[in-house]
Amino acid sequence: MEKLTKFDVAEYLDADELQTLYLDEAAKENDPAALIKAIDTVARAKGMTKTAKEAGISREGLYKALSPNGNPSFATVWKILNALGYTIVPTRITKNTEALTQN
Repeated sequence: MEKLTKFDVAEYLDADELQTLYLDEAAKENDPAALIKAIDTVARAKGMTKTAKEAGISREGLYKALSPNGNPSFATVWKILNALGYTIVPTRITKNTEALTQN
């Protein structure tokens, strides 16, 4: 029987452009858990020790914050994104008002 290895997208995010595209797509899902998972993936691609140091948090704290059971504060997410070279920019959500008025 052939042994399969677990696929890890972090191994393929070796360029800043790929990391940016990955985070952009995750953000478009409008799912906080998906975005945190993407941030975790990019942090692993860049190096967890380096990311934790630049974010000013412990490596263990970084793993905990980005774990599936983690619930990082906004400030922690902000610090991690900044350590990765990103920021959060509020963008107005355009809603389809025509569809709302027809119902």
